[in-house]
Amino acid sequence: METAENYRFGEIDYIVFLGMIVLSTGTGIYFGCYKKSKKTIEEVEPSLPVSVDKPRRQDFGSAKMSEYLLGSRQLKVFPVAMSLIASYVSGVTILGTTSEIYNYGTQYWFIAIAILLQGVAVAYIYIPVFTVLQVGSSYEYLEMRFHSVIRSIASFMFILDEILFLPFIVYVPAIALNQVSGINLHVISSVIVIVCVFYTFVGGIKAVVHTDAWQTLVMFLSVLAVAVLGTFYAKGMDKLFDDAAKGERLIFTNINPSPYVRHTVWSVLIGGFSYWTSFNAVNQTMVQRYMSLPSLKQARASMAIFTIGVAAFVSVCCYVGLLIFEKYQDCDPLTAGLITHDDQLLPLYVVQSVGHLSGMAGLFIAGIFGAALSSLSVVLNSTSLVILEDIVRGCFKIQPSERASTILVKGSILVLGVIALSLVLVLEHLSGVLSICTSMTAIAAGTTFGLFTLGMLVPWANNVGTAVGGIVGALLAGWISFGTQFTIAAGQLNSQKLNVSVAHCTTNVTLPDYNWVDEEDVFPLYRLSYHWINPIGVATVIVVGSIVSLLTKPTDVKTLDADLISPVLHRFLPKECFVSRQRQQTNLLNRT
Repeated sequence: METAENYRFGEIDYIVFLGMIVLSTGTGIYFGCYKKSKKTIEEVEPSLPVSVDKPRRQDFGSAKMSEYLLGSRQLKVFPVAMSLIASYVSGVTILGTTSEIYNYGTQYWFIAIAILLQGVAVAYIYIPVFTVLQVGSSYEYLEMRFHSVIRSIASFMFILDEILFLPFIVYVPAIALNQVSGINLHVISSVIVIVCVFYTFVGGIKAVVHTDAWQTLVMFLSVLAVAVLGTFYAKGMDKLFDDAAKGERLIFTNINPSPYVRHTVWSVLIGGFSYWTSFNAVNQTMVQRYMSLPSLKQARASMAIFTIGVAAFVSVCCYVGLLIFEKYQDCDPLTAGLITHDDQLLPLYVVQSVGHLSGMAGLFIAGIFGAALSSLSVVLNSTSLVILEDIVRGCFKIQPSERASTILVKGSILVLGVIALSLVLVLEHLSGVLSICTSMTAIAAGTTFGLFTLGMLVPWANNVGTAVGGIVGALLAGWISFGTQFTIAAGQLNSQKLNVSVAHCTTNVTLPDYNWVDEEDVFPLYRLSYHWINPIGVATVIVVGSIVSLLTKPTDVKTLDADLISPVLHRFLPKECFVSRQRQQTNLLNRT
């Protein structure tokens, strides 16, 4: 087997890669210094009527901050849809998904179905509530529905969640570029952060959204090119799937009811639906983009494009995972010492399969880098908004001036960039990016999603029940997640990786001895598939919150404003809920 050194970056590769860096930086400069919005927020009509007794205040206290953080709610559908894709699809998704298929088989491919289902749920249950309320931050809803304390807690959880996610975004593309160029990993990480912080700092959400749009296209093109060329060199799809079947990677009907199996039909569909809905329905990184559009119709259109685009993209990544197995079915790269982490499988495959084609390695790394820059910029922009709107203005009740708000937001972006670089050092000692990342973010995502679901779908939920449900859900999800990671680190769980071979390695390689351990002594919750952590957290918040609310003077449904409840329940609400909402007889939700 050839080593990665055979195909290092050439001149054309560097030109393609550096072109992406220059375009990213140039986009930030253009939207930050030259392209200004022609419309002010006062000219923007909400998609649904806002009650006359609750007039809409100025977003973030000034038109300038509204322009910087929300684009004055006048952005276009397609760029926002591409930005939504970029919000979720990062290097973690690309490298993690391909290695997941290589190591555990194709059952994970069912995640595409879960993605399509969550798109419908988000578009018709959650987005309409945010749109009619015209929130700037999704966490404003929690104060409107419950109490400012619950809003503050959810905001702090979001910030902590994003800080934990930052190093994953930076580290994964750094591994990929290091694999094909030999450049020091920390130098690469620094370049990623500096470039991203710069154009986010200068251009605000317009720079983020428009840069995300073409970065997403480059990302998709790069992975698709690898898939097409890989299929050609694999001598067709028939041979590819035959080899996958022989290698026991072709798995689509694992209906094992055990929650301990990593991928089954039930765990991928239920866990995937819960996790994706948790993130896309209420997470500020997504809601901020929904709110940057002028109407509910446009928000739903961008959600539709996002859902189909991501399902297609993840499917291509799963297919590439099979291509990787086809190439390395007789010589596992990790066992052979060609790589040190599973997450280096795809970069190795690229340089050894299509690296001899000028520019291909550069295009692939540009795609990985684009995914990292877009995801990182989204996190920086959204987190800075939450710090201003939910922490400073919401929690501490401080109303900073326009100048102070600008300094706070841009200062937060700089500080978060420094934190991202610092935390990258921790990840050098971890492997299995996809499961670790999913487990960690499931704690905050599941708990927060449970709080919003209580508010929108459980009319009798009260402050006490919601607070207790949120605390119990977070503690349980955290207990399971961290307990599982410690158990894995202690070697008390068996690996569920499928068998690999080293029969045709060019060097003398032997498979390491596998030490089977008895898992019966391990606490059952620590043995759960990582797919179940999020739905357990969500279900706990909803069930505990609902029960405690019923036991502690449930909310009088007649006193609720219908705008705070999802439209799917409006037919069941008493007429008193609609008194303060001066709506037209023709339901504008149905018309849009």
